[in-house]
Amino acid sequence: MEYIQSFFGLIDSLTWGWALIPILVVFGVFITIMSGFVQFEFFGRMFRVLGSNANNSDPNAISAREALLVSVGGRVGGGNIAGVAVAITLGGPGAVFWMWAIALCGMATSLIECTLAQLYKTKDTDGSFRGGPADYIRRGLGQRYNWLAIVYGICLLASFGFGFNAFQGNTMAGAVQDSLGIDRMYSAFAIAAVTGLVIFGGIKRIAKAADVVVPVMALGYIALALIVIALNITEVPDMLMRIVRSAFGFEEVVAGGMGAAIAQGLRRGLFSNEAGLGSAPNVAATALVRHPVSQGITQSLSVFIDTILICTCTALIILLGDVYVPGAQGIDGVVLTQQSLVSHVGEWSKYALTLAILLFAFSSIIYNYYLGENALAVVTRSKPAVFVLRLLILGVVFLGAVAPKATSVFFFSDPMMGLLALVNLIAIIMLFPIAMRVVDDYRKQLKAGVARPILDPANFNDLDLDRKAWDPSIWK
Repeated sequence: MEYIQSFFGLIDSLTWGWALIPILVVFGVFITIMSGFVQFEFFGRMFRVLGSNANNSDPNAISAREALLVSVGGRVGGGNIAGVAVAITLGGPGAVFWMWAIALCGMATSLIECTLAQLYKTKDTDGSFRGGPADYIRRGLGQRYNWLAIVYGICLLASFGFGFNAFQGNTMAGAVQDSLGIDRMYSAFAIAAVTGLVIFGGIKRIAKAADVVVPVMALGYIALALIVIALNITEVPDMLMRIVRSAFGFEEVVAGGMGAAIAQGLRRGLFSNEAGLGSAPNVAATALVRHPVSQGITQSLSVFIDTILICTCTALIILLGDVYVPGAQGIDGVVLTQQSLVSHVGEWSKYALTLAILLFAFSSIIYNYYLGENALAVVTRSKPAVFVLRLLILGVVFLGAVAPKATSVFFFSDPMMGLLALVNLIAIIMLFPIAMRVVDDYRKQLKAGVARPILDPANFNDLDLDRKAWDPSIWK
């Protein structure tokens, strides 16, 4: 066991320790520049894509909006509450600025990877769509890279399907025990039961659940932050300037100064929005849309919601209060956010935050499950295998909830996510020219006056596309 742990520790140090974060940052900047700042070019369309009517012949299809909400539910989690607090504690207010910066670059990365996932998606026998990095590796790079797709699938299943779901179950049960005094065993049964009701309905039921849960949790949390901002409105401009000054070392608030701010901001921002990690494309591929770029644009909005909106809400709750003391490390994580919120609006907010944590964690569980199912599909799509996976996921969630120390069994989660990200980055670097062809096709149609571009697979005959997934005749 010590050998195994040291092996995964080596992987972790080789990925998250020194290589992966700089690669993700450099690649995000590279995509932003080479794509012509595509995330800003299409920023206004992000919201129009959400509000548009699908207008197709399949009323049961998953819409762009539903796919967005599932991915937002996955991206938004404990990192938006506890992770931001840790970043501020270790990197000072300036860490928030660098979280914003990496999110803006990540929007371009997410647009490209989700566009590729849509382009190479496949249509199942039940009419649903499936895709993601494994598909664009196999269909985009060719069968000789099948081994890379298998490595990706294993990493995705191990990290998101199993490891992170144990942590989310632990987060939910811990929040309920700390705030309401309910024993973990009761919480574990409740969490597993509700999770089972959702995941045994497949991606369509997951999408319907996210359509309810995600708006409630996001809008509710933003409303809490707006109350705090309103109570401290005169201090907000100075606080925003303090964030900028700290980001560039003009205001020394923690040991390490500007370096600590950059390191913590980039690290926590990447963990939070997942841009480039290869997780969100699995959900992006499920939507029925007219053009791959439409879903790429929509998915880049989820990065904006996660970091620019939700993480900023947490940052302002902390920084506008008097609980946070620059340089002090006696209180951090979710406790810092909780006590800061209580200092602003009173004890009742502690229970509101607990509810937010529960909703954040639950939305992540159902998102992580679908990633696990998609990872299994790399090897097999048999119904018995999917059924067994669902039972295993429920067991993992229950185990993580009932036994806090059980999460230590999943020590391999972060290293496997590091490998997952490297595999995905290799694929999208190699497929970047194809992604830009698709983006240019979208741009040309807009320039020609087409309000809602449609992909014509005949223009991409040299690519291994599933023609059933791209049938222009379904659009009225």
